[in-house]
Amino acid sequence: MRAQSLTLAVAGAALLTPASLPAPADAAPPRVPSAAGGRSGVTAADLLDRVRSCTRISRGRYRPDDGAPATVPVCGTREAVFWKADLDVDCDGRPTARCNRRTDPWFSAATAFPQSDGRPLNAATLPYIVVPPPSDRWDAPAHGVRGGSVAAVVYRNRVQYAVVADTGPRDLIGEASYATARGLGIPADPRRGGAPSGVTYIVFRKARITALEDHDAAVTTGERLARLFVRGAR
Repeated sequence: MRAQSLTLAVAGAALLTPASLPAPADAAPPRVPSAAGGRSGVTAADLLDRVRSCTRISRGRYRPDDGAPATVPVCGTREAVFWKADLDVDCDGRPTARCNRRTDPWFSAATAFPQSDGRPLNAATLPYIVVPPPSDRWDAPAHGVRGGSVAAVVYRNRVQYAVVADTGPRDLIGEASYATARGLGIPADPRRGGAPSGVTYIVFRKARITALEDHDAAVTTGERLARLFVRGAR
């Protein structure tokens, strides 16, 4: 998807808090078990089975990468919205040893939604995903998806719980943080990493955490909602 110069220009820009911070050392990326070993008992297969069919809620389709055909619809159920795309690695946020202008030519030192103290989020340690800004194609907030919304990202046999933390170009979809990629076993280098396909993004409607940096809260909320989601009820 790599069009990061546009990430903050639309829809989320007004929510940014300017900051000028030294680049801190990275903490180790979070250890994320596969869904088969998760506390919720919900597996990747359970979630994928729940999103086998698509009731499209977007008026059009998104491109997975700049210049690619528009093939990705946003689908919806009563409990969640979802799409199936690639994964491009987003390093935006607080400059760190892994995410900075040297490691990522598209780097931006902020995300559309900051952490609770106003500082930029840390893409190297926080699992988050990127959604398109509101447009005629799809209006995420109108469907219960906002900054801090909780998501389950599925790749092969793994599930990574994450939060919505950034916005991207209007016509592209399929992007998540460095930490999300690491948790899913996907190469996380922002230049050459990512996954070309096979990634499913499930965002639970109207389910948000207030401190986006609190990954434990995202996991706890995500596991609870995942159990309800696979049962087909809230």
